[in-house]
Amino acid sequence: MNVLFLCTGNSARSILAEAYLNAAGKGRFRAYSAGSRPVGKVNPLALDLLHKKGFPTAGLRSKSWNEFAAPGAPRIDYVFTVCDSAAAEQCPLWPGNPATGHWSIADPAAAAGSDRERASAFEAAFADLKARIDRFIASAPAVMHPERGGAEQRSE
Repeated sequence: MNVLFLCTGNSARSILAEAYLNAAGKGRFRAYSAGSRPVGKVNPLALDLLHKKGFPTAGLRSKSWNEFAAPGAPRIDYVFTVCDSAAAEQCPLWPGNPATGHWSIADPAAAAGSDRERASAFEAAFADLKARIDRFIASAPAVMHPERGGAEQRSE
């Protein structure tokens, strides 16, 4: 199942969610992230946190959500907004009519203070995302889409 995490800048929260679900989903999920107004680079504190936790960061980049509404984009099964700004915006029409949800996660990139305080904000956002993603993994139906080479199967 393909999951798209959306945020405004696609530099921190959505990137953390993408990296975590790709690792924790153990092949059952493929996560992507994007932004309505991407800043064009991943926040260095997000990359530092992922490195410290042992998550791969190769290929992570800040990108527009338009990439996932364009012809040839991966079919998305779930779309989660992880910031209130993106949730309030008019999203593109996603091919395939994916399920959607909103998780209000505090923006660690907006945190002020010392390096330690800012890093702590990233830890808190990651912990919140991890808890929500773990619940999502546990409750998401196991669906194999026929167009992806499998039979339609749902587990209760």
